[in-house]
Amino acid sequence: MLTPGSTIGILGGGQLGRMIALAAAELGIRVHIYAPEADSPAFEVASRHTVAAYEDEDALAAFAREVDVVTYEFENIPAASAEVIAALVPLHPGVKALSVTQDRLTEKDFITSLGIGTAPYRKVDDLSELESALQALGRPGVLKTRRFGYDGKGQAIIRPDEDAAAALASLRHAPAILEGFVPFTREVSVVAARSSDGSFVAYDLCENTHRHHILDVTHAPARLAADVARKAVEAARLIADSLEYAGVLAVEMFVVDDGTGGETVLVNEIAPRVHNSGHWTIEGAQTSQFAQHVRAISGWPLGAVGMTGAAATMTNLIGDDVDNWRSIAAEPGAHLHLYGKGAARPGRKMGHVTRIAPLA
Repeated sequence: MLTPGSTIGILGGGQLGRMIALAAAELGIRVHIYAPEADSPAFEVASRHTVAAYEDEDALAAFAREVDVVTYEFENIPAASAEVIAALVPLHPGVKALSVTQDRLTEKDFITSLGIGTAPYRKVDDLSELESALQALGRPGVLKTRRFGYDGKGQAIIRPDEDAAAALASLRHAPAILEGFVPFTREVSVVAARSSDGSFVAYDLCENTHRHHILDVTHAPARLAADVARKAVEAARLIADSLEYAGVLAVEMFVVDDGTGGETVLVNEIAPRVHNSGHWTIEGAQTSQFAQHVRAISGWPLGAVGMTGAAATMTNLIGDDVDNWRSIAAEPGAHLHLYGKGAARPGRKMGHVTRIAPLA
């Protein structure tokens, strides 16, 4: 168990690393950030930082020797880099979680091996496999690169009147999967935490809406029957246990008709880290997802996850949305978070604002 005064190392210097560092400071734990970008916003709130490539094994080893545990803020850390770290210091979540979630095909195979439902899918390595997959799954279908896709990047919808070859070319013929189109009614996520000793807690499910494939607004709690929410949490726990997980994770799900007039959920993807849809927990839960992550990777007891209000809404500030910061700052009850980034480019997450509905 880490004690106050210990140091957490974080791979990645974006807004998630920044908010983990802020939460760690409140618990008396220092943070050392490792990132290749010299202007990383997390550097501003960390005790120390290292600017080096993720492939620089000497720099990684030096970094690992100066911290007590290492975590990461995004799942595209090279596997070789994670293995360098894990050989020298505890890495949470571990290499297994990274290896499973970095590849969409491996992830889907893992989820289905647990008996958890997903959208139907097929491996696609070339045009012949894509055409066979479309014949099996039908159109429309969603073609996704197996690696390095996020916020709508690395994917293409193939509609009945669209050319499959052009869709594959748009992904530069990268190894991919085709997912059958799921007629979902809503998208929800389970944000949960597990410790190495198997302790597990989950926040109220939240409901997500997207704008241009980027998370726009999250509402908690989600509009979901209690039995369906319970099954969603059970699926998330099975995933976390099977990965021997330590830390916060998010499991994104589709809500679909179960064919009997009710609803069920299908897992879309796993995020082995703190997640955008959990930002509402900073003000909206008794323990934020960031403090929870620090607790989980440090071997501390997990914190309470009850909501502090009747409902919470988190709205991302994307691109020039951030220009409204003055009016948001003047709004009673609005909790403004700005990430310290530079230019507000289209599609860039610049901050978020949370609003909590009081308890009756």
